[in-house]
Amino acid sequence: MNQYYESMPSKGAVPDHDVVMRGRKILDITGVKQVESFDNEEFLLETSMGFLAIRGQNLQMKNLDVDKGIVSIKGKIYDLVYLDDHHGEKAKGFFGKLFR
Repeated sequence: MNQYYESMPSKGAVPDHDVVMRGRKILDITGVKQVESFDNEEFLLETSMGFLAIRGQNLQMKNLDVDKGIVSIKGKIYDLVYLDDHHGEKAKGFFGKLFR
């Protein structure tokens, strides 16, 4: 792990939310509160900045550190989408946002 992750807060504290992508093949995400669901085509994460859906091909969880709120994903990344109402749309429910 690099210096960034080593300086993260310890157990129980969720760090600030950051997303770092390397070559569209590796994704490191901090500030993860919970992994809602995942398979080889989609990950759904609850982060400190809202729900984040990651879509791709052959996605695999490379690293999971629940205490530090870090998730690393490898595979071919196609799409990163935050599922929230920041545009003032009427709430359609969680799955309505996910599949629009």
